[in-house]
Amino acid sequence: MKFKIIVLILVIILLISCSRNIKTNQPNVILIMVDDMGYECLSTYGNLDYQTSFLDSLANNGIKFNNCISQPLCTPSRVKIMSGLYNYKNYEHFGYLNDREYTFGNLMKDAGYTTCISGKWQLNGLAYKDSIKNWNDKTRAKIFGFDEYCLWQYTKTRAEGERYSQPLIEQNGIVLSTNKDDYGPDIFSNFILNFIDSNKNNPFFIYYPMVLVHDPFVPTPDSDVWNNPDLKYKNDTTYFKDMVIYVDKIVKKIVMQLRKNNLEENTLILFTGDNGNHTSIYTNTKNGIIQGGKGNTTDAGTHVPLIAYWPSKIKNNIEYNGLIDFCDFMPTLADLVNRKVESDGVSFYNLLMNKKHNQKDLMFLHYDPKWGKNVNKYRNQFARNVDYKLYRDGRFINLKKDILEENPLEINSLSNRELLIYQQLNEELRKHPPMLNKTNFVK
Repeated sequence: MKFKIIVLILVIILLISCSRNIKTNQPNVILIMVDDMGYECLSTYGNLDYQTSFLDSLANNGIKFNNCISQPLCTPSRVKIMSGLYNYKNYEHFGYLNDREYTFGNLMKDAGYTTCISGKWQLNGLAYKDSIKNWNDKTRAKIFGFDEYCLWQYTKTRAEGERYSQPLIEQNGIVLSTNKDDYGPDIFSNFILNFIDSNKNNPFFIYYPMVLVHDPFVPTPDSDVWNNPDLKYKNDTTYFKDMVIYVDKIVKKIVMQLRKNNLEENTLILFTGDNGNHTSIYTNTKNGIIQGGKGNTTDAGTHVPLIAYWPSKIKNNIEYNGLIDFCDFMPTLADLVNRKVESDGVSFYNLLMNKKHNQKDLMFLHYDPKWGKNVNKYRNQFARNVDYKLYRDGRFINLKKDILEENPLEINSLSNRELLIYQQLNEELRKHPPMLNKTNFVK
C-alpha cells in the first residue's frame, strides 16, 4: 500500500513537471502599436531624417512587412485589430468598444496567458457619457481579457490630463500621482518591465498601444529642452523626431528586459502603428517627401510599419510584400495558441513559422470614423491589392503611379490586366454592405 502511494505521488509530480514544461514552452507575445506612426517614420522603410537603429535591427533579424494596412484613424484601428472584424460589424462610436466584443485579450487569457495592457485606451466611450452608462467602469480592461492595466484615457478624459509630462494615468484601479518631471511613456514602459519580471515563469501577452507619437509634439526626457518648464508642453513639430527616436529607445528597453530574463528567444514581438502620420508631419525618405495622411484613406493615412521579431522561429531576415490587414492579427494569435475565433482576417502565423503561407491577394476596408468633420469627410470603402485600389464611389487608382490618388483611371482606357483587377476588386466590394447615406456606388 505504501509503495502504491509513493508511486502515485511520483506520477503526480511528473505530471505537474510536464505541465509546467509545456506551459513554459508556450511563446510570450508582445504587441506594440504606436499612435500615429506611418511606415515612413522608420529608417528601415527609407526614412532619411533620422535613424531608428534598434527597430531596424529587429527588422534585419525578423520579418519586415512592406504592405501593412491599418484603418486611417486611431479608434477604428483599435477596434479592428483587437477584434479581427470589419468596422461595419462592431464600430459604434469614436473612442468606444462595446464590452460584448471578444478581443485578443480575451483570446490569450482563455488560452492560459497572463495578460496586461499599457498605454492608450480610449475605448470607454468618454465622449458619450449621456448614452453609454458604463463609461466610467474601471473593470472594462478586465472584461476585454487583461489581468493588469496601466492606461491613459481610461475613465478620465484628455481634457482632465495629458499623456506626456505629468500624465494622468490609471493603473489597476488607482490614479497615479505624477509631477511635471514624470513622463507618461516611461511610466507605461516601466509597468511592462515590471510585468515581465513578475511573470517570467508563465506565458504572458502584453498589448502596448503607445501614446507616442501622437500630438501634441513635445519634448522627451532626451530632448535638450526637457528641463525647461515653459517648453514641456509646447506643441512644435520640431520635437517629432525626438518622439520617434524615443519609441526606438523604449522598444530596445523592453527587449533588453526580455534578454535579462532569458525570454527573448521565446517571445514574439509584433511592432506596428495604428494609422499614418499627422498631416502636419513631412518626412524626407528615399522615395521623396511624404506628408502624413492621418484620417484619410490614402496610402499616407493607412500604410503603417509592421515588424515581427521572434529569434527562436524567425532565423533569417525576410521582407514580405504581400498585404497584411488589421483583421489578420486576431486569427494569427489564435493559430499561435491553437484556438478558433470569428474573424474577417487571414492568419499570417505560417510566415512566422517559416511555413508555406497562402498570401492575401486583396483586402477590404470600411471607414466611417463617426467623429469630427475633418475626418468624416473621408468616410468610404475600398478594396485593394498591392498595386491597385477601387473605391466604392468608383475611383480606380494605380497606386504605383499615383500614390496621392489624384488621377483615377478611366474605366474605358484600362488594359486587359487592369480590367481583370477592376472586376476582382468590384466583386470584393459587392460582398460587403454599402455605407449608409452614400450614393454613386460602383455598379
